[in-house]
Amino acid sequence: MTLLDLISASARSLADAGVSFGHGTTNAQDEAAWLVLCQLCLPLDTALDGEDSQGDQGLTAEQVAKVQALIAQRIQSRKPAAYLTREAWLQGFSFYVDERVIVPRSLIAELLVEGGMDYFLQASTHKVLDLCTGNGSLAVIAASVFPDVVVTASDLSSDALEVARINVDKHSLQDRITLVTSDGLKAPELAAQGPFDLILCNPPYVNHQSMADLPPEYRAEPAMALDGNCQGGTDGMDFVRTLLHTVAAHLSPQGVMVLEIGNERSFFEAAFPSLEVIWLETSAGEDQVLLLTRETLTS
Repeated sequence: MTLLDLISASARSLADAGVSFGHGTTNAQDEAAWLVLCQLCLPLDTALDGEDSQGDQGLTAEQVAKVQALIAQRIQSRKPAAYLTREAWLQGFSFYVDERVIVPRSLIAELLVEGGMDYFLQASTHKVLDLCTGNGSLAVIAASVFPDVVVTASDLSSDALEVARINVDKHSLQDRITLVTSDGLKAPELAAQGPFDLILCNPPYVNHQSMADLPPEYRAEPAMALDGNCQGGTDGMDFVRTLLHTVAAHLSPQGVMVLEIGNERSFFEAAFPSLEVIWLETSAGEDQVLLLTRETLTS
């Protein structure tokens, strides 16, 4: 069996099993290629077609069996592939992940790398807060894209911060990223390190019905990072309500907050009908990530 044959067979197995995607890949073919290459310790950019293709490379029975075992584990466990490989990629950056954190996929990363929020930043932008940092991916990307900033990355989960520490160290950003345990903005350390010129936040925002309907791959992730109904609500906006009432005090006069709310725009607008926001364009559309200025939040 060749490398391409094994990838194709693995893709058919994933598709036939009806697994769900969205944790780094969007389809069976891409996920199969990822899992096969990882399991065979081949680079993810291995050429599978064209002049330099390794797709026709023959594989041993042992290699095939090793891959088939991983594909079977993916199907039977319904865990995201990143939990099985212990690696996730976001905007060209590699991150360690495990079950203590959600798999990084924030559209804010795209805005950071592609300059989608640069227009709203100032030459004096220096202090950045990554709120609900999870595995630390947005903090790492922000520090990498903006070499003159210092980043504070906070999360309520001590488990998540342990993973974030692994990624901060992995990218050698210990001198520019500080990790803080905080329930939202409550930690005194955040007030001491602010005010911030830019706050990034990909909070828990999934509404009650959507939480109930999540496929197994998403239910394998920490619920506290997804469920936006922590105070008994149903619209997914519990955390966001508290955040918007308190965040202005943590922003510098020209500071802005970039907030991801995914597919929950209708719930957000129902919760904050008079709030003037700026919707930022991403590959998923103009209704997933919004920007708020301090001036708007205090008016």
